[in-house]
Amino acid sequence: MYGFEQQGYQNPWQWLREMEREMSLLLGDHSRTRGASFPPVNIYADNDGATVTAELSGVDPQDLDISVHGRTLAVRGERKTPKDSENERWLRQERVFGQFSRNIDLAFDVDQESVEAMYRDGVLEIRLRRAESDKPKQIEVKS
Repeated sequence: MYGFEQQGYQNPWQWLREMEREMSLLLGDHSRTRGASFPPVNIYADNDGATVTAELSGVDPQDLDISVHGRTLAVRGERKTPKDSENERWLRQERVFGQFSRNIDLAFDVDQESVEAMYRDGVLEIRLRRAESDKPKQIEVKS
């Protein structure tokens, strides 16, 4: 009736997720795999740099690896699967567990010596300062 049933999908949400995956591949996002958008991030920028916040509830800060290479911020880590009891079984599992990796391309070179990372209440905050050589320079016009 709606097209997704003809393709063998019983659940329209499953059909929409598959369409999203196909569009991502078509448009060039080849890194899109399960958990590719984890952790979800917000990025705030100004002339001096940027601040990246990432939702990482349930992740031990000791399990995080943060690095900067040129204009790319890499956040890697692991959210460990809770131990199951022998008498328990999953009724629903929506949270992603396991290893993750997220690369964020920035619009400027980063001063690697001034990067700061803080973790509080399940939110990672990374402050990235723009390298002096990458900051805009004011040019004086002589007459």
